[in-house]
Amino acid sequence: MAAQFMDVKQVAEYLNMSVTWVYKEAPKAGLTPYKFGRGRSAKIQFRASEIQMWIKQQRLG
Repeated sequence: MAAQFMDVKQVAEYLNMSVTWVYKEAPKAGLTPYKFGRGRSAKIQFRASEIQMWIKQQRLG
């Protein structure tokens, strides 16, 4: 079964954050980006299951 990936815009919308935040801060916050391709045509994506696990870890209390 193939892993489900989300592009930067989808992640930003899902987390209600800006695209800039996803590029700059998400990796610092513990979300692992995956790079597909090379050069200017490279695509940065995130694994949907890892985003959901990260959200659960952000719970207060």
